[in-house]
Amino acid sequence: MQRAINFYEDLLQIKVFQASSVYSVFLVDDFRLGLFAFKLANERHQFGTNCVPSFSMPNKYLLKEKIKNLDVRFPLEKIDNNWVSEIEDSEGNRIEITAPV
Repeated sequence: MQRAINFYEDLLQIKVFQASSVYSVFLVDDFRLGLFAFKLANERHQFGTNCVPSFSMPNKYLLKEKIKNLDVRFPLEKIDNNWVSEIEDSEGNRIEITAPV
């Protein structure tokens, strides 16, 4: 859990709101981002195929800086009115990060 907390504190530039070995929470604006250690809770991991958390950066420069040392799975590309990239977090989950054109 601590590895995931460290990853998201660095990515989001905020401290974890509530931390435990099984479930930790970040408050992102009006959204609660929960980290769940399913193995410690003896639960089976359910993989989804259609939901990717998405965060935005103010501009392309900051987005490029944010992803330069991360595990990029979808290279930075202009899609409509946004710059879009997809990364993988410390636990193998995909995250989309965008910035306006």
